[in-house]
Amino acid sequence: MNEVEKILAELKKQNYSPIYYLCGEEPYFIDVISNYIEQNVLRDDEKAFNQQVVYGKDITIDALIHYAREYPMMAERRVIIVKEAQELSRTIGQLLPYVEKPSPTTILVLCYKYGKIDGKTKLAKELKKYTTLESKKLYESDTVKWVNSFLKENGYSINQVACQLLVSFLGTDLSRIANELNKLKIILKPGTEITPTHIEENIGISKDFNVFELQNAIGRKDLPKAMQIIKYFNENQKDNPMPMITENLYRYFKSLFIFSSLTGRTDAELAREMGVNPYFLKDYRQAASLYPLKKISFCMEVIKQADLKSKGVESGSISYYDILKETIISVISD
Repeated sequence: MNEVEKILAELKKQNYSPIYYLCGEEPYFIDVISNYIEQNVLRDDEKAFNQQVVYGKDITIDALIHYAREYPMMAERRVIIVKEAQELSRTIGQLLPYVEKPSPTTILVLCYKYGKIDGKTKLAKELKKYTTLESKKLYESDTVKWVNSFLKENGYSINQVACQLLVSFLGTDLSRIANELNKLKIILKPGTEITPTHIEENIGISKDFNVFELQNAIGRKDLPKAMQIIKYFNENQKDNPMPMITENLYRYFKSLFIFSSLTGRTDAELAREMGVNPYFLKDYRQAASLYPLKKISFCMEVIKQADLKSKGVESGSISYYDILKETIISVISD
């Protein structure tokens, strides 16, 4: 059971902490816990007088402490949720007196996204005495596992190609992925295995013309297919932003470099080191036979330059399509 599941399990048993300090780079898990508290700790008839949701940019520490010290009205406890608490970073240290002696009838939730309070401060050390979550950004391989777990919990499954397609397109933004999966839950019956066709028809990611298929075409040195895909990208630039393409291609060659550098490893060990699903190792094996290490390093540099050009660094007026065309030809050519 991971830390998020442990916190939710305690909440469901009504074993409440006076303070929940939720921090870190991945906002999704922070939202999962704070939303559960907001929706479930108090009854609907108790919320009007005893639950306050405030935002860091709109409140002072003095006002926050005042709210937290108030007594509940016709309820056992009060709930104060501070969203975007990182906006209070300059004055958050002033919360120390409250944290040292919190109200026994208040649940204070601090949603401190995209970072955390300096661990060397007395406040950070005091907060560790209560329920704390550091929500770390997931790697792509962990995101794939999370997608499978999320769907399994909701009575669905997803085939490996569809899952990789989803993660390649949406990245590791769990909130965005969850939003798209929730749309599929509305459309598809429980028990359905989600396929690339479901992804294409309901999320708008082409199952034939996407960055995952571009990687495969590059891995096979299939220039006609790669050019066909980037032509589609050029006609649909809004759905295929350059940073998403260069990030995925760079990650692909980085994984290929790791694959080619490691010898005598099992498939499980290779997949773990590369951060990919073992199912796709056969594709990397084929690509490794076509791309020596020196060429892989060259490809990574070409992709870095393409990313810089797309941002206007020493590129003049070169177009989106021309950047991609030059990159693909340089990468695939011997």
